[in-house]
Amino acid sequence: MTDASTGTTAGTPRTATTTPAPAAGTRGPLALDAGDAARVATFAALIAALGMPGSIALFGNAVPITLQTLGVMLAGAILGAWRGALAVATFLALAAAGLPVLAGGRGGLGAFVGPSAGYLVGFLVGAAVVGWLVDRLRRVTFVGVLVACLVGGVAVVYAFGVPVQSLVTGVPLATTAQLSLAFVPGDVLKALAAAAITVGVVRAYPAARRSGRSAGRPAAAGRASS
Repeated sequence: MTDASTGTTAGTPRTATTTPAPAAGTRGPLALDAGDAARVATFAALIAALGMPGSIALFGNAVPITLQTLGVMLAGAILGAWRGALAVATFLALAAAGLPVLAGGRGGLGAFVGPSAGYLVGFLVGAAVVGWLVDRLRRVTFVGVLVACLVGGVAVVYAFGVPVQSLVTGVPLATTAQLSLAFVPGDVLKALAAAAITVGVVRAYPAARRSGRSAGRPAAAGRASS
């Protein structure tokens, strides 16, 4: 006889339905474990520390030259898009809270409405773009990481920074862009340094790089090539 409420035949033992447990080592794309949190905090601190040597304003430019863009590039290249952006967001949150972590010992909400506000937003987006591009490399090579840093760490940051600087200062966009050319040689050197450091770190410690592409499946050791 069939039980109408369950669709099973009377006297037949029921079997429990179980959901397979997730495979060990699988993670969602936005998952953070203790190691990830430590890396994010470390890179946020690194970006802040790179502002400690001070800053230089060239040719009357309202935005100073700083080493912090090197930290932004490294965060994206080594941590990946999501975690690299999170490291920059942590750094920016500390700055907004008033900690003197920006170049020249600045901090507070005023920095986010000043001439460098666009560059700070560009830091966040740039780190994500650097990480996204490096995630798509078949091998972590010097040239590949360099291109990612030039696109995300330089072009994207300028794309946000220059228009906002022009708007805040009232200087024509073309003039602001021309003044910003003074930053380019230093930023190219920082991109070269970031590429070399990233390849060295991945070669020595593959687990340091957690790419978004490997999320959701067991992590595999990264490979680096010069």
